[in-house]
Amino acid sequence: MVGSKIIICAPSNLGLRPEEGGREPGTWEAPLVLLSEGLQAVIQATDVEWLPRPAYRFDPEENTRIRNGHAIRSYSLDLAHLVQARLSDGKFPVVIGGDCSILLGCLAGARASGRVGLLHIDGHSDYFHPGNYDVQSRLGTVAGMDLALATGRGEKLLTEWPGIDGPLVQDEDVTQMGEREALSPDYAQHYGDIRNTTINRIIVQEMLREGMLATAKRVAAWASRGDLSRYWLHLDVDVLAEAVMPAVDSPGEPGLDFEQVAQLVSLLIRHIPVIGVDITIYDPDKDPDRRYAKAIVACLGNALG
Repeated sequence: MVGSKIIICAPSNLGLRPEEGGREPGTWEAPLVLLSEGLQAVIQATDVEWLPRPAYRFDPEENTRIRNGHAIRSYSLDLAHLVQARLSDGKFPVVIGGDCSILLGCLAGARASGRVGLLHIDGHSDYFHPGNYDVQSRLGTVAGMDLALATGRGEKLLTEWPGIDGPLVQDEDVTQMGEREALSPDYAQHYGDIRNTTINRIIVQEMLREGMLATAKRVAAWASRGDLSRYWLHLDVDVLAEAVMPAVDSPGEPGLDFEQVAQLVSLLIRHIPVIGVDITIYDPDKDPDRRYAKAIVACLGNALG
């Protein structure tokens, strides 16, 4: 049973590369836009809390090959403190980003109270790490490596956290749902080593073929295999097909539709002990008439309301 919901707004774009033309990414605006479209009412959240918007840097920083690495660590610690406090209050945090780097703070906050699992719904595995790309050739962006960092792969700056022994989440406690490129010949070059881990993987082609009910039952069966009783759910809206959701950093096909996402999230929360969720990657700059914001709010209302 989901407890009283509280929205935590995390207006960050720190984990993304600059847009074409050197523009700062617009994901930081997502919480304000989604709230303006009625998010609090449709998910029946009792309150809204805000973290301040962090400053985005275009240039590399000292002692890290991750874009905005030091700022992401600081922001993650602030978010972790807030998530931990609300969980301790018996609340169900709904964290609205922002880009996928906010997952680290969410997990750090949840992990402070003990072991936690991760339901990672994302159109990409987000598994870049120094073992599968040349860190000297370009700056890493956390939105493409959040799952790798969460499972302890990458710079210590974002894999080691105060008071937490080991990674934020163990491989065997993760299910990744929604990867769309796993059947591409290029996939092995980028994320392919995820296949050599114990991370449970369900690619989007399987999800579309089997349906959301069967997918949720499959994940629930996996989650019931042991004694883990706490899961965090990460929803990157780029798991939606580009045809219905182009207002994201990296849209693509195939993907889910809004009805399928709502059904999947609702079923997972109903059958798995999920303690909180985060929603990421919607970019209002790519949605001038707010049609996709309205669709996201309606979807989340059906999933969480």
